[in-house]
Amino acid sequence: MCNLTKSDKKIVERKIRYDSTIVDTECKLLNINEQELILFHRIEVPFTMKGTQYELTIPRDAYTLAYFWSEQPYNLYVWRDKNGSYLGSYFNIVKNTTIADEMVSFEDLIIDILIFPNGEYFILDEDELPVSLNEFEDGFAYQALQTLINSIEPFLQEILLKSEKDFSHNDIISTVYDS
Repeated sequence: MCNLTKSDKKIVERKIRYDSTIVDTECKLLNINEQELILFHRIEVPFTMKGTQYELTIPRDAYTLAYFWSEQPYNLYVWRDKNGSYLGSYFNIVKNTTIADEMVSFEDLIIDILIFPNGEYFILDEDELPVSLNEFEDGFAYQALQTLINSIEPFLQEILLKSEKDFSHNDIISTVYDS
């Protein structure tokens, strides 16, 4: 079990969009090891993500557990409501993830996968690409997407089980919502 304290380290998540604009989000560091970085972020402004047939609203006071891997072409956001119920997940296809002491940064490659609690998923933003997905970034984004799709169900289930085991919802809530 990850023991959280009110003095948990803050870290900046820096998303470098494909158009070179930067979005910085202050998060709390939950865990870091050789394989992954896990951050916590409380949702203060609700937002809605739309798939082809469904939409997913992430309410105020829900939270994100964000997973980053320096050697993988994606990162993952797992959303839970303030009671700990799973709301959905979101994979970004990325490159150049850099994990440093006070910041994790990555270059967003536009393509994302939105996953609903029932397991259905949708590929988002293909219409925003400057060229076809097969050609975009010399095929890197397409290959990363295909690799992820081929393992998405077991990989996501493993992360969800691990996060429930490693991070007690009550510890997270009492630590970060009371601070």
